Amino acid sequence: MKNHRANAPRRRIFGASFALASFALLAMLGLIGAVAAQSWPERPVKLLVPFAAGGNIDVTGRIVAARLSEAIGQQFVVENRVGGGGIIATEAVARAPADGYTLLCGSTNVIAIVPHIMKAPYDPQKDLAPVSVLGASPQVLIVNASIPAKNVKEFVAYVKAQPNKLAYGGGGGAGSASNLIMAQFLKRAGLTMTAVSYRGTAPAMNDLIAGHIPVMFGPMSEAFAQAKNPKVRLLAVSSGTRSPRLPDVPSIAESGFPGFDAQSWTGMLAPAGTPKPIIVKIAGEIDKALKDPKFVELLRNNGIEPLGYGPEKFAAFIAAEIPKWGEAVTIAGVKIQK
Repeated sequence: MKNHRANAPRRRIFGASFALASFALLAMLGLIGAVAAQSWPERPVKLLVPFAAGGNIDVTGRIVAARLSEAIGQQFVVENRVGGGGIIATEAVARAPADGYTLLCGSTNVIAIVPHIMKAPYDPQKDLAPVSVLGASPQVLIVNASIPAKNVKEFVAYVKAQPNKLAYGGGGGAGSASNLIMAQFLKRAGLTMTAVSYRGTAPAMNDLIAGHIPVMFGPMSEAFAQAKNPKVRLLAVSSGTRSPRLPDVPSIAESGFPGFDAQSWTGMLAPAGTPKPIIVKIAGEIDKALKDPKFVELLRNNGIEPLGYGPEKFAAFIAAEIPKWGEAVTIAGVKIQK
C-alpha cells in the first residue's frame, strides 16, 4: 500500500508531462501545417478527373483549374485518369500524400453512387476531405416528338395507359445518374417502364431522336443542345426549381411532384488530412470565382449551375447525398457488384 501511495505522485507527474508533451506535439504539427500552407503551392498541383476529356466533369475541372492557376499563381494541371467507373482516380487521390498537391474533381457518381453498387477501395467520408461543391447539373426529361404528352402530367397518364409496354434510355448504364433519376421519378409517379442501357449519353440521345426509345433523362448540356430540335420535346428538369438555362421548362417538383430534386454535382476534394489552411485557401478562391459573372457564365454554358458550398457545408451535403443515392440504387434494382 505504501508503494502504491508513493508511486501516485510520480504517476501524476508522468501523466502531466505526457499531456504537456502531447499538447506540444500537436501544437508543433499544427504550426508545421500552417507553415506548409503559407508556402503552398511551390510546384504544380494535379487535379485528377475520373472521366474522359470532353465530358461535363472534365470541362468543369478545366474551367476551375484555369481560374485557380491564375488566382494562386501556380499551375493546376488537369489529369484524366479514367477507369473503373471513376474508382481509379478517386482511389489515387484518397491514397495520395495529404500535402495539397493532388486534388480530385469528384462527382455524384464516385462519391455517392459507386460505394453502393460495388466494393470501392475508399471511403468517401473518411479518406477524402471536402473542399468545395463547384456546381450541380439537373437532368432533363426528354421525349421523342411522336409522344403526344406535352407536359409531365400528360406523360404520366400516357405511360399509365400502357404499363410495361414502354422503355426508357439510360446513358451510362444501370448505375448512372440518369438511370437512377428516372427510377426515382417512376417510383414517385407509380409508373412501370423497361430500362435500356447505353454506353454513354450520346448513343441514347441518338436513339431518342430517331424514335427508337420514347424517353430519357439527359444531362443539361445535352438537353440544351436539343432544345430547338423538332424531333424531341423537353418536359421537365430534375432540379427542385427551374434552370436559368431553360427557364421555360418547368421542374418535376412543380409538375405535381413537390420535393423532387435529383441532380448530378461536381465538387473538389483532397486527401483526408490535408492541412486545413490549404483547403480553406482553395475554397476561398473558388468562392471568389463563383461571385464573378464571367466565371459563372462559363459554368452555365456547360450546363453547371454554381453552388459554392465550402468545406463544412460540402461535408454535410455529402452526408445527405450518400443515403439519398443509396435509396435510388435500391429503387432501380441495380445489381450489386462484389
